[in-house]
Amino acid sequence: MEISEHVTSLSAEGLSLAAAARDAGTDTPVPTCPGWRVRDLLRHTGMVHRWAAAFVTEGHRTYHPDGGEPDLDGDDLLDWFGEGHGLLVEALRAAPADLECWSFFPAPSSLAFWARRQAHETRIHRVDAESARGGPPAPVAPAHAVDGIDELLTGFHARPRSRVRTDVARTLRVRAVDTEAVWDVRLSTDPPRTVRDGGTLGTPADCVLSGTAEELFLVLWNRWPLSSVALRGDREIAELWCDHSGITWS
Repeated sequence: MEISEHVTSLSAEGLSLAAAARDAGTDTPVPTCPGWRVRDLLRHTGMVHRWAAAFVTEGHRTYHPDGGEPDLDGDDLLDWFGEGHGLLVEALRAAPADLECWSFFPAPSSLAFWARRQAHETRIHRVDAESARGGPPAPVAPAHAVDGIDELLTGFHARPRSRVRTDVARTLRVRAVDTEAVWDVRLSTDPPRTVRDGGTLGTPADCVLSGTAEELFLVLWNRWPLSSVALRGDREIAELWCDHSGITWS
């Protein structure tokens, strides 16, 4: 996907997140994030937006700590969230194509990394806000869902800090039935290794998850239950993923 598509998506997803949060109320529990209320979701996502914007506008070449979460609530918190979201969108739109700054996994460019990462960050937390409001979430377009799955599998879980490990090597296949996207994920004592669309790990799949790109995106990000997609083969492999694949801030 193009950088401009990610930035446009980030803009829309942030507005939808804020609208769902306002409808739900900041004291409402967030079913998809156990232990959180809407205020926690807004504080976290708003902090991440400002943290990301600082890399883009200030060009930090090494890790730079976040500024912490504010002690705000209600309308003040919603206003603060909206301000930070707007600052991030504008920073990405104004950034030069040759921007160089820190990122935490490979990407075609620093700008491509932050536009993509924040679009998906905001999309998944928009789903969280909608879970608090109730009712069905807004749809995730197949192209965005495929890209979000790809980022999760080939970006986040290729890092040494991935906790998805198994003593006996296994292969998980993920097939998006409404697209041509297929991922094979090799699980072992090392970080998961993923190949895409015809690449081969040299082994058959021990477990296959099939569903629409949107269903798989939300299941793999642990926002929808495993029962939302079709499963063939060793269920323990899919459950291993669900139990150990969560992405945390710390």
